[in-house]
Parts: sequence; C-alpha cells; structure tokens
Amino acid sequence: MIRRQRLASGALALLATLAAGLAFPGAAAAGEPTGAPKVDLVLDVSGSMRTRDIDGGTRMAAAKQAFNEVLDATPEEVELGIRTLGADYPGDDRKTGCKDTAQLYPVGPLDRTEAKSAVATLSPTGWTPIGPALLKAADDLDAGDGSKRIVLISDGEDTCAPLDPCEVAREIAARGIGLTIDTLGLVPNTKLRKQLSCIAEATGGTYTSVEHTDELTDKVNQLVDRAADPVVTPVATEGAAQCAKAPTLKSGLYTDREEFSQQRWYRVDVDPGQELRASVSVGADRAVNPDYGLLLRAVTTHGREIVRGEAAGNGRTDVISTGLRYPKAESDDDDAPAESVCLQVTNAFSATSGVKTTPGMPLELTVDVVDGPSQASDVAAFGLGRGWWLLGVLVLVGFLAGLLWGWVSRWRVAVWRTN
Repeated sequence: MIRRQRLASGALALLATLAAGLAFPGAAAAGEPTGAPKVDLVLDVSGSMRTRDIDGGTRMAAAKQAFNEVLDATPEEVELGIRTLGADYPGDDRKTGCKDTAQLYPVGPLDRTEAKSAVATLSPTGWTPIGPALLKAADDLDAGDGSKRIVLISDGEDTCAPLDPCEVAREIAARGIGLTIDTLGLVPNTKLRKQLSCIAEATGGTYTSVEHTDELTDKVNQLVDRAADPVVTPVATEGAAQCAKAPTLKSGLYTDREEFSQQRWYRVDVDPGQELRASVSVGADRAVNPDYGLLLRAVTTHGREIVRGEAAGNGRTDVISTGLRYPKAESDDDDAPAESVCLQVTNAFSATSGVKTTPGMPLELTVDVVDGPSQASDVAAFGLGRGWWLLGVLVLVGFLAGLLWGWVSRWRVAVWRTN
C-alpha cells in the first residue's frame, strides 16, 4: 500500500510538472535558447561489450540496434553526434588506452545514412576511459547557446583513475555552459550505478539501468526528444516562514533552499474558473537519515487546508517529489476577486551525524495556473459527474437481485418442508 501511495504521489508530481511545461510558454520563451539543441551520444565500445547477456545477443549488438532506431526517430531540429570510448586501441598500455576516445560522427545536422554506416563499423575493443570521453564530449558541444546534452551508455566503470569521472562531470557543470549528462548502465552493478549516478547528478541529469534492447532504445529516444523541448530557466525565490509574508508567484519554475524539517510558504493568486497545479521536489544533497517525507499543502489565507500532496522515501533516492491540483469554482460575479492561495512546503529530512545543516537543501517548485475544466461545476455537484446515472442503475439492479434471490430462497425452503 505504501509503495502504491508513493507511485501515485510521484505520478501526480510528474503530471503537474508536465502540465506546467506545456501551459506557460510565455515563461519558457523568456529563457529559451535561440540555437539548435545539441546531443552527443557517448558509447562505451570497450572489450566487455562483447558479453552476450542482453536479449540473447551481445551488448554491442543491442547498442547498435538501439542507435539505428534512435537515428531514425531523431527530431529534425536536433544536431546529433556520436562519440566512442575504447573503440580503437586493443593493447595493454594503460596510458594509450586511456586516450582512446574519438568522434565517430560530428555534432551537427544529421545525415541518418552516414551516421548508421559509422555505427555499423564499431567492434568492442579496449579500455573504458569515461572521464576523458566526457571532457572531449563537452568540447564537442561547447559552441552555441542552444540546449546541450550528453547521453553516456556504458557497461562498466571507468578504468582510467585517478581521473575520476564524477569530478570531471562537476568540472563540466562548473563551466556554466548549460550542459546536462544523462547516463545509462547496461549492467545492474552497484559500483557502476554509483559512478554513473554521480556523473548524472553533478549536471542535473538522470541515471537509468537498462537490461533490454527496447528499454535502451526507448530511453535514448526520450533523452534526445527532451533536448528539443523548450528550456525553462528557473527563477530564484525565497519562501517565508508564514503565509502572510510569503512572496506571490506567477506560473513558472522556481528554486529555493529549505533547511531540515523547515516550512516554506509561497502565495499564488487563482481567479474563479482557474485551476492551480503545483509540484515540488527537494534534493538531499548531503548524507541524510533514511525514512523521510515531503508535504505540499494548499491553504487559504485563514489557515483552512484546501488540498495536499505528500510523499515518503526510505533513502533509495536523492530526490523526493509531490504535487497537487486545486480547481477554483467559477463565480456568477464577473468582478469576483482572485483567491490568494498559500502553498506550504514542509520536509521531514534529518541530517546524519556530523553533517552541516546549512545552507538548506535545494528545492524546486513548479507553479501553473490555467483555465479550469469547463464542466467542473457539474462534476462538483454530482461528485461522479456523468457516472452518476450508472451508479443509480447498479444500485437498482442490486436491490432487485436481492429481492429475487430472497423470494427464490423462501420458495425452495417451502418446497423442502412440503416434501
């Protein structure tokens, strides 16, 4: 039951975030890059990619099939490139092996036939220089002001220490070029997951473990499509300790920091006939105790709760999210004022021993105010909307069936007694 509640909360937060991304194009346009979105697919072609454990074939075969399907589906506006690591040097010299990264297909307008031909030549060969490959990939994407994304696909940890790939990712993030690194692991290995997760988190990207070809295809397609989506630049804000002093927010994406077990308040004006959609995420950017929670409440200025969203975690993820929706009923008065809704964000994180509690943990709040459902009043009046008549029919059928069964039972008893 707890797991279902978490999934429901996460789905609500995701829906609210997606809805927000679609519904405030004005905010997106203000911070939207003008250049073409760019993606560099960085593929591990080291010797271990010969292993046959993905749908009966090798990891390399799965990667090639996924790449071919992704190249077919890449949006026209995306400039895409392919970089390899461990594809060319088969020897044992570590120094040489750790330089083995090359641009297989340059980042730019996509020629699908040429890119597929390049992918077909790949053969699992050497080392796993993830750090050097990421540095080169960042250089591949450095020019231009469009969105930039690296998608790293690997089946093993970096073999070129002391150049730590996680530190490399932090260095790339510090350049301030707006580059995101997403990572996909082809092996459900704890050490690999830890390293790839760290790389992704350093740049605000995602880590995914994939074990089937179709999963790999779907995820890479999703990430390439995401690069083409409009980018909304978060706006820094500072929540208050109480609703009366809270900043008034419009539709948009906001960032703040919240200390352990702290409350932050924000206000949103909602006109009659509009719907408020909000979601919040808090990231545990330091060591925290397991079993934590997040609460998002919509409250009137008089303190009455309207609706809430909540989520719980157990230490298996570094981010926790939840969301809510509040439709404001239409009014017969055309001059009816907007309702000031207070949003309260409360976390139940606690720091482990010796961990600093300041500054607060990063908080991301999405706010969206849109026109409400046209038949919201009808649904509210009946509770079940158009399904009301169906409930009535079911009740009536159940009642008649009960009467009939009771009559048949009494008749059978009477017949039995007669005999």
